[in-house]
Amino acid sequence: MHDPANAFAERFTLPGAKTGPLAGLSFAAKDLFDVAGRVTGCGNPDWARTHAPAAETAPAVAAMLEAGATLTGKTHTDELAFSLLGINAHYGTPVNAAAPGRVPGGSSSGSAAAVAAGSVDTALGTDTGGSVRTPASFCGLYGIRTTHGRIPLAGVMPLAPGFDTIGWFARDAATFGRVGAAFGIACEAPLPDRLLLGVDVWAEADAAVAEALAPAVSRLQEIVAPARPARLAECPLDDWFAAFRTCQMAEIWAVHGAWIAAARPKFGPGVRERFAAAARITAEEAAAARQAKAEIRSRLTALLPPGTVCVLPASPAPAPLLNESEAALDRYRGRAMRILCAAGLGGLPQISIPGATVSGAPIGLSLLGGPGSEETLLALAKLLEDRR
Repeated sequence: MHDPANAFAERFTLPGAKTGPLAGLSFAAKDLFDVAGRVTGCGNPDWARTHAPAAETAPAVAAMLEAGATLTGKTHTDELAFSLLGINAHYGTPVNAAAPGRVPGGSSSGSAAAVAAGSVDTALGTDTGGSVRTPASFCGLYGIRTTHGRIPLAGVMPLAPGFDTIGWFARDAATFGRVGAAFGIACEAPLPDRLLLGVDVWAEADAAVAEALAPAVSRLQEIVAPARPARLAECPLDDWFAAFRTCQMAEIWAVHGAWIAAARPKFGPGVRERFAAAARITAEEAAAARQAKAEIRSRLTALLPPGTVCVLPASPAPAPLLNESEAALDRYRGRAMRILCAAGLGGLPQISIPGATVSGAPIGLSLLGGPGSEETLLALAKLLEDRR
């Protein structure tokens, strides 16, 4: 099968049901999702070598098939999903069809690249720290991170279980909303009656990004209500990022440390250093970060009651160029995580929608809601597209 975007780790076809809300659609699944009889490679050859084929298909994949969508393969991911930009030292970087010459974003890189290239109608990804929201922004797509725990993660390789969520991509809002039906998430819901503008998060983005997204923010305010400026954090966002990073890394090492010690896998640049840093997190550091996470979650839940949505940039700048240095990519990653970490810490749903272009590359507008507000976010995305 033709794969112009180098999006697929493996091509095959599993037909979906003949009827259902997704009948006639094609989809791909990130190579973290189990498909019975196939090895889940997780973006690393040593992982694939040391794991047997899956005995069962992940319920999330089965739900898509039962809803009528046809699975056409599994897509590339950053190694063990522990990255944000979509670069894989073993299998290459999927092509960002919306911005050739720039990274596609990760770790759901192949899923986003496949949708952006038109190879599938939609694709499943996972989002721990931004792994659906970032590639959606970079590739000019609709992408969602769902409320933590709303869609079961059985049959999906864990990265950091306290943050891991399932999400998906689409090129248009109608398809984006249809996919929700496979998971019991309707795209019809009352619109919010209150908008917040997360000013501390907006301050992390380039001025050109804020300027380019201003028309989309204005349309959103016309639909809902004037946005009230608000700070998500009562402290510097660096403190939130530090809590996120420490909690996440402690969980990652708890999940994967024993396998790494036994298999001694070869990791690519950046990934290798992040796993090494995860190994150094102490129990005391992890406990303090978990306490901070609990306090942040309480703040965000209070800030985002039902009917309230916070408007944010999805990324601080367009996707980095493919030839950027590892140091430059790491700086970008840090900026991005200060924007992205709120949803992970709060366990909240967040979508990225195509918002504008900057330097000829897509940039997403992001909507953050309270727990279980996916229906509202999907309905708002559809209305925004209708009124474009």
